[in-house]
Amino acid sequence: MPTCYVCNQKIDQCDLSKIDDKLVCHSCLYNESKPYKIYPVGFVENDTDPGQTFEFNGKSNDNSKSSISKINLFESQKPFLFKLKDEKWITVVFYFHIQRPIRSTFARGLDGKKVGVFASRTPFRPSRLGISEVELVKVEGTTLYVKNLDAFNGSPVLDIKIGSKSLI
Repeated sequence: MPTCYVCNQKIDQCDLSKIDDKLVCHSCLYNESKPYKIYPVGFVENDTDPGQTFEFNGKSNDNSKSSISKINLFESQKPFLFKLKDEKWITVVFYFHIQRPIRSTFARGLDGKKVGVFASRTPFRPSRLGISEVELVKVEGTTLYVKNLDAFNGSPVLDIKIGSKSLI
């Protein structure tokens, strides 16, 4: 059984995160907080995968085959889509379901500046929560077509909100 670098307790592998090449238990990382129960409303479908290098700067990625993603919402979400097609920008809240080791500081892909996770758009974060403002291309049934979503294929979508650009 692996040991937490901070508290030296033996911890089950599923309750550990790898940060700066050291295993840290979730009790130390999250200050004894308990997880929340959140349900997805759908899933992302696109050509991205976490093995690719991404800058996640709101622009189309050179490694992506397409800048269009589908958000496949559950049929149960249909009543909540009323008038969404009238919006040009939406904000998508999603969960990074595939995790790699986290670096607390690194050279940001956007400008090369050395920063911490919270000063970047890296998908490899302690919270594993992603937020992306995207252009809504079209709505077909419970499928949303969007441009430049920085979520991996298969990412659970937790919520959709009107984009801040729509309010300008």
